[in-house]
Amino acid sequence: MLRFVVEPEVTPALFDDLLDCWVDVTNAGGAVGWVPPVTADDIRQVATVTFARCGERGPDSLVAGFDDEGRVAAWAVLVANSNPLMAHWRTVMRVMVHPKHQGKGYGADLMTAVGDAGVRLGLESLHLTCRGGLGLESFYAGCGYQEVGRMPRAIRVAPGDDRDEVAMVTFLRESA
Repeated sequence: MLRFVVEPEVTPALFDDLLDCWVDVTNAGGAVGWVPPVTADDIRQVATVTFARCGERGPDSLVAGFDDEGRVAAWAVLVANSNPLMAHWRTVMRVMVHPKHQGKGYGADLMTAVGDAGVRLGLESLHLTCRGGLGLESFYAGCGYQEVGRMPRAIRVAPGDDRDEVAMVTFLRESA
């Protein structure tokens, strides 16, 4: 069982653990922004910006799941909208479970923790996009998300390998 923390302080040690997870997930074929192979140096700049926007340092919220050894096993970010007309929802990004923890139900646990964080933040809905062709739509549907659209061939994994970007939403509560 994972211990989830919303908005943990991103210390240098936690940053390194999150980055290591990101690299390992990517190199295992996870659809989290890159295609393998990658190194920490490939992802570091985006990771720095991502985590600088979390917690006290910014408008976004990191949700991290820690295993029994205190290592990052799963994480995602709830990205805030800069438009005040859209303050009632956030985008879920970088959803990942470390490869050594795959198949244990931690992905569903992470999405439950993300939804709980959204409720605590007073949000009405959460949106995400995922890479088509990997079955991720079925996973997210099992977590209560519904497909609301597709951008055909929006993600170019490699020359000649274009994937749809699938938009999904879940409603945490009815609009006020």
